[in-house]
Amino acid sequence: MKIVLDAMGSDTYPEPDVEGAVLAANAFPQDTIILVGDEALIRRELAKHANPNGKIEVVHASEFVTMEDKPSTVGKAKPNSSMHIGMNLVRDNLADGFVTAGNTGAALSIATLFTLHRIPGVKRPAITAIIRFRGSGIVIVDAGANADARPDWMAQFAIMGKIYAQSAFQLDNPRVGVLSNGEEEGKGTEQTRAASQLIAQLPLNFIGNVEPKDMLKNTVDVVVCDGFVGNIAIKAMEAATSQMAGAIRDELMSSVFTKIGGLLARPAFNRVRKQIDPFETGGAPLLGVNGVVIIGHGRSNATAIKNAIGQARTAVTGRVIERIREGLQAVPSAT
Repeated sequence: MKIVLDAMGSDTYPEPDVEGAVLAANAFPQDTIILVGDEALIRRELAKHANPNGKIEVVHASEFVTMEDKPSTVGKAKPNSSMHIGMNLVRDNLADGFVTAGNTGAALSIATLFTLHRIPGVKRPAITAIIRFRGSGIVIVDAGANADARPDWMAQFAIMGKIYAQSAFQLDNPRVGVLSNGEEEGKGTEQTRAASQLIAQLPLNFIGNVEPKDMLKNTVDVVVCDGFVGNIAIKAMEAATSQMAGAIRDELMSSVFTKIGGLLARPAFNRVRKQIDPFETGGAPLLGVNGVVIIGHGRSNATAIKNAIGQARTAVTGRVIERIREGLQAVPSAT
């Protein structure tokens, strides 16, 4: 398997990107990791690491996308960017998947309009997010691509989310719900009510409306929403967990006795931290484009990059693109 990594993607490129590629090459020695970006910078970073077990290749890109670049213009403005070249390798069947921790909006625009394009029948691609808590995982679709999603788009999100959850979590029949302000039928906006009516007609394990609390209670596997709501929900959860962790840390350091208790409880705290750490997931797919694209956080460290490459491997081995194509064809009412 060949996975392309945008070596110029993270906020502190290319150090964590290259180190993450080396970690992935050691973890998946049968694969080839293709680093795309400024070749001189990439090779300088590679020289800091021992030869990995797996194969690493470097493809030069004379341009790269910054976080300041506007998604609406970067596609034409930087045709030789590491994102363009990396996705074109996937388009041309020279690689199996693409990973970036770069500008999410730019990745969406470049993938949809300039390189991979949409899977036939897909009305709007969706950015996903994966939340893991207490041993379970949840796929959120959409997490930011479509702020004003139409109900029929959301029906497609449900199908694509189900298919990805089957691969990512090895679930036979994932539970699908629509994020709303109440569990009762009829709750929500006109948009969510219409989406629920459409999704209920699809061959899915649809459980109806779900509230934010259900995302942490292992009562749903795929949460469908528009990108505005999904993005706010994710950011709110990230902020809440970060602030809670800080408050607990402050209290544990407040006296000698709590410090001792904190030392004794440290292994348990570390296990909880690992469960909710987004870097342990690494990234999540851009569903609906005609190729595997995994998007990670700009703050990604080397571990997150390695795990994002692992997410790409999961999508490739699970035939996610082919199964989405087949799934949408099987339910024309959602297309």
